[in-house]
Amino acid sequence: MKCIKPGDRVTVHYIGTLDNGHIFDQRDGDEPLSFVIGRGEVFTALEQAIIGMAVGEVRNIHLAAEQAYGLRRDENLLKVPREMFPAGRELRLGRKLSMELGGEYVRLARILRVDEAEVLLDGNHDLAGCDLTFALQLVAVE
Repeated sequence: MKCIKPGDRVTVHYIGTLDNGHIFDQRDGDEPLSFVIGRGEVFTALEQAIIGMAVGEVRNIHLAAEQAYGLRRDENLLKVPREMFPAGRELRLGRKLSMELGGEYVRLARILRVDEAEVLLDGNHDLAGCDLTFALQLVAVE
């Protein structure tokens, strides 16, 4: 059995679910996920849980919100004057917009509220505040 270590490329199949059983993502035989341990390509806690697994092994890995996308943060809510948007732009609730911050940093935000004076945007990740469970199978180690 090969011992997984930083720098190894691993390939996994998984089904990612929320506490209510809703599937938020999955990768299977058609599109497995490959990444290098230690490069920060996936959550650190997920990498740590995979270390020590054997090829073919299946494991349920639970990540608390803090180990995944973090907690929802009020400072990621942004009120923007309505006149900052083009007059003809449709601003639908739930729609995602990309915002340029500081000239080069782009961030996605979801529209939470629109009125004549302002638009409330939520820059939190959609899964922020959610615990995640991965039913994961280690397929290969290179």
